[in-house]
Amino acid sequence: MRVALLTGGGDCPGLNAVIYAAVKKGINKYGDEFVGFLNGWRGVLDNNWIPLTLERIDGIQLLGGTILHSSRTNVKKIPGGIEQVEAVLKANKIDALIALGGDDTQSVTLALTDAGIPGVGVPKTIDNDINGTDATFGFDTAVSIATEAVDRIRTTADSHNRVVVIEVMGRDAGWIAYAAGVAGGADVVLVPEKEIDIDHVSALLKYNYDRGKHYGLVVVAEGCHLPEVGQVTGSAEVDSFGHARLSGIGEKLADLIEKKTGFETRSVNLGHTQRGGSPTAYDRLLGQRYGLHAIDMVHAQKWGRIAVLRGTDITDITIKEAIATNRRLDQRFFDVITDLEAKV
Repeated sequence: MRVALLTGGGDCPGLNAVIYAAVKKGINKYGDEFVGFLNGWRGVLDNNWIPLTLERIDGIQLLGGTILHSSRTNVKKIPGGIEQVEAVLKANKIDALIALGGDDTQSVTLALTDAGIPGVGVPKTIDNDINGTDATFGFDTAVSIATEAVDRIRTTADSHNRVVVIEVMGRDAGWIAYAAGVAGGADVVLVPEKEIDIDHVSALLKYNYDRGKHYGLVVVAEGCHLPEVGQVTGSAEVDSFGHARLSGIGEKLADLIEKKTGFETRSVNLGHTQRGGSPTAYDRLLGQRYGLHAIDMVHAQKWGRIAVLRGTDITDITIKEAIATNRRLDQRFFDVITDLEAKV
């Protein structure tokens, strides 16, 4: 078969591992030929692609980002977009498409498969919020980076007797904040699934201060809601899928904490640092397992389905199910955060 791959949406450590495994197995086991469309769905619309050979993919599983580059392109919003994609795939004699991306990218994959275009999906996001899968590659790397940042910020916060608010990614899901905050021993962990209670946050920090701890660490997810200001965005603009760019809640929260407690408070936004660099060993392994399953899905003609991790097994579900809702933290994880907090 002649198979095309693309990576859409935000970049993510582990994407290259998926490409590596799918191409390697496809060539060695099935005798497939591969092309990679550049810049996500934009590359398909522009007929912009490169051949993917064993020589080209050698060693890419070690690299962060994506060798195919990416974009946030919503084919569904472009007049005649679905038909244009179909024409480009036909002109290049593509038998099947493997799309690597989150719920936005996969919503396009679903629209294409509904139109009769053979395609399968691989879930991608550092946010770990895709429904139906227990883990997404890139999450472990992002948490490792965020946890190291919490560890490093602890020493400077302690040295200057400051509270430091650390803003992490995650959009509307608190997985990174939860994992990095708990692993890093933050005094306060704030997630989008629960509205921020600034009085409770202040009480926790004051409790510690009164007992001799003259610094504090607060980890907050970018998508959290502050009753005083709502959800904080870095720009009024939205992307082609209607998403605002979330950024800045850490700074707003730091100002409120300083006013409420009188403690000198600073903020740090880890931003895209969490998405960069080489993937962890776990994410390299998980990405490759997804890639291996994806090419098997192609040869089983499981169109409109997406690879998922269930327990320790890689299997697949419908893309429709995967993008129907986001996977969020629930009471089990709230209890972990609460059980580790000071009792105020």
